[in-house]
Amino acid sequence: MAVHDDCKLKFLELKAKRTYRFIVYKIEEKQKQVVVEKVGEPNQSYEDFTASLPAEECRYAVYDFDFVTEENCQKSRIFFIAWSPDTARVRSKMIYASSKDRFKRELDGIQIELQATDPTEMGLDVIKSRAC
Repeated sequence: MAVHDDCKLKFLELKAKRTYRFIVYKIEEKQKQVVVEKVGEPNQSYEDFTASLPAEECRYAVYDFDFVTEENCQKSRIFFIAWSPDTARVRSKMIYASSKDRFKRELDGIQIELQATDPTEMGLDVIKSRAC
């Protein structure tokens, strides 16, 4: 599975310049490559991010999560989320599962990985507990 250059470039912008809050990636099966489907502006919320994931199709996503520690320090964690809803086509789930590790290696700087098959597995409470 090829990875479009834009995938890495947008990720670097999210990581280094904080240009985006999130990036949603999709696999174009015909071209056999991962492409950027959507980017979220820095002011967009976690709800905006989850709303941009299709209910019945797999996606990869990166989310830059800001939080404040108990010591009152501002921190950020970059999450990689493999979204594979139960309702997605079996072939699609297999393609996403088999390509995930190779794609993730292309994105240098991922701090936390999440697998989610339904929205509750990637709720804001889950993100918060994994970030700390």
